[in-house]
Amino acid sequence: MTTTTPTRTLGTTGPQVSALGLGCMGMSALYGDADRAESIATIHAALEAGVTLLDTGDFYGMGHNELLIGEALRTAPAARREQALTSVKFGALRDPDGGWSGYDGRPAAVKNFAAYSLQRLGTDHIDIYRIARVDPGVPVEETVGAIAELVEKGYVRHIGLSEVGAETIRRAAATAPITDLQIEYSLISRGIEDEILPTTRELGIAVTAYAVLSRGLISGHFTRDRQLGAGDFRASSPRFQGENLQHNLDMVDALRKIAEQKGVSVAQIAIAWVLAQGPRHDTDIVPLVGARRRDRLTEALGALDVTLDAADLAAIEGAVPADAAAGDRYPAAQMAHLDSER
Repeated sequence: MTTTTPTRTLGTTGPQVSALGLGCMGMSALYGDADRAESIATIHAALEAGVTLLDTGDFYGMGHNELLIGEALRTAPAARREQALTSVKFGALRDPDGGWSGYDGRPAAVKNFAAYSLQRLGTDHIDIYRIARVDPGVPVEETVGAIAELVEKGYVRHIGLSEVGAETIRRAAATAPITDLQIEYSLISRGIEDEILPTTRELGIAVTAYAVLSRGLISGHFTRDRQLGAGDFRASSPRFQGENLQHNLDMVDALRKIAEQKGVSVAQIAIAWVLAQGPRHDTDIVPLVGARRRDRLTEALGALDVTLDAADLAAIEGAVPADAAAGDRYPAAQMAHLDSER
């Protein structure tokens, strides 16, 4: 396995982080059962390989994911534990049945969420803190202002945003320094390129890109006849349904041919494409890889050794054109919320 990773700086106000981050959500929720011991071993392997950014949400498994990361950090060698940077999303409301009840961005709620996250993670500060989705009933200035107060008190180091549009980015940045925007970005999810990316680049805000493999759809490992379990939210995702799935996997087959010519995997070329989008525009884009196992982590880290020249990028564009994906990235109700924000 790669023993070190290059670093990038998150925007003009943020810390240096590894060029790849580890998204830990799948270790606790939404993708079916996960092996706790293997999850912790994967976090340890990531830290050993020089990955510094660990991304979570306080609502992933209703606190389970933060507890898992806390355990992994406690049992990691001291030097590796000290290099870890935690990125935490908050605000999503859950019920005992696992349902979703909206978002809470009130200042008092922000501080309440942070207090519980600090306890579960076993740390005295959170490196990057962000609301998962803007609360439509609370001005973003109030939510960001509450995080800024936590920064002043030392409980949070940096302020981030998640899944917001250009206008909200500007309003938030006018309230307090914003380190990064976490948002979905991949070969088949490129909607941020028109307005959102130009805005973050103008304001010196980095992007941490999640779902860079579109939840496994463009990983090269998702088969046409795969059956998804009841605990896997992809079973209700439009891109994984019927003719949509077949169309999307046709594009993966085209991408596979390019990957094979370069002697790399489909996942590696897809991650390398996201990595290449930052330096091409003198900005920072840090992919979050959702590896739940060490072998998948090893594969993802291999993307750091993949160099894409202009011919490669043109071939990839031909195989997976922008806006060519079939189906939305979320079910209709969730897309409606995102569309209203953007």
